[in-house]
Amino acid sequence: MKTAAAFAVPALLAFTGLAQAQATGYGPELQGFEYPHQIQRFALTSQRQDLSMSFMDVEPTAQANGKTVLLLHGKNFCGATWEGTIKTLTAAGYRVIAPDQIGFCASSKPVGYQFSFAQLAANTHALLGSLGVEKPIVIGHSMGGMLATRYALQYADAVEKLVLVSPLGLEDWQAKGVPYATVDDMHKGELKTNAESMKAYQLKFYYDGKWKPEYDRWIDMQAGLYAGQGREAVTWNQAQTSEMVFTQPVVHEFPAIKVPTVLMIGGKDRTAPGANRAPAELQKQLGDYPALGRKAAEAIPGATLVDFPELGHSPQVEAPEKFHEALLRELAKAG
Repeated sequence: MKTAAAFAVPALLAFTGLAQAQATGYGPELQGFEYPHQIQRFALTSQRQDLSMSFMDVEPTAQANGKTVLLLHGKNFCGATWEGTIKTLTAAGYRVIAPDQIGFCASSKPVGYQFSFAQLAANTHALLGSLGVEKPIVIGHSMGGMLATRYALQYADAVEKLVLVSPLGLEDWQAKGVPYATVDDMHKGELKTNAESMKAYQLKFYYDGKWKPEYDRWIDMQAGLYAGQGREAVTWNQAQTSEMVFTQPVVHEFPAIKVPTVLMIGGKDRTAPGANRAPAELQKQLGDYPALGRKAAEAIPGATLVDFPELGHSPQVEAPEKFHEALLRELAKAG
C-alpha cells in the first residue's frame, strides 16, 4: 500500500433540517454536512485505486497528557457522530483522531472494492503512521467495535488499550442460523432506505422506543447521504459492508486479544444485523446484549465490563454525561 501525506481542507457547511437533506441530499462524500472539526484527507492507494480517507485530528484543549485516542465509527454513523466524545476527551488532555472509513461518510466510495475488516484496519494503520501515532487507545462503536477488535488483533503491539462500545460481532449470526443475503439483495434493501426507515430501525433497536430531538442530526446525516448524487455508490458500498459485517465474525477470536480491553454495553441494545431474515423464534434470541456482553468479557483475557442497564446501542449519544464519566474513569486506569 502506497500512502501520501495528509492535507487539510475546510470543514463542510451544513444544511438545516431533515426535510432539506431529504430533498436535496448531501454530496457523495457528505459535502453539505457540517463536521464538528476541520476535515483532513489522507491519500492512499489501495486495491489499485487512488482513494481519500477523511479524518479529524483534534488537539487537546487542556494540558496534553501525551496520549492519542482513535475513534472508530459504526456502520450507521460517521466520525462526526463522536462530536461529544471528542469534546470530552480533548478537554481531558487527549489528542483525538476520528476517521471516516473508506466507503463511508466523507471518504471515497470505491467501485469494485473488496471490503474486509483487515483491509480497513490496514488503511487506518497507514493513516496513523502518516500522523506519527504509534500506540493509540482504540475506541470502536457498533461496527467500529468489530474493526477495533480486528485492529487490536492485527496490530497488538500498536494498541495501548481497546474500548468496545456496544460493539457488533458479539455473536456469529450466520452460525446461529440467520440466512445469508447476497450483496445484490442487500443493495435492493439499501435502495429502499430513507429517513423514516432509518429512524424506525434506530428507535426499535438503538433507543428502546424513546426518541430525542438530538438524534435527528444523525438521521439527517445518513438520510442526506443516501438521497444525494452519490446514492448509487453510497448504497452499493453500504450493501458490501453489510455483507462484510455478517460474514466476518470476530467473536471466535476474543480469547486471542492481548491488549487491555474495556467493554461498554447498553443493556437495552438489541442490535442484530440480518435478524429480519431469521425465523421468528431465532429473532427473539438474537441481540441479547446483557448476556452477550458478559460472555465477551469472560472470553477476552482480563477484560473489564461496564454496564449501562438503561441505555441502548449508542450510549455516547443517548446519555453522554453518564457515558463519558465512565469512559474517562476507565481510561485513567493503568493497564
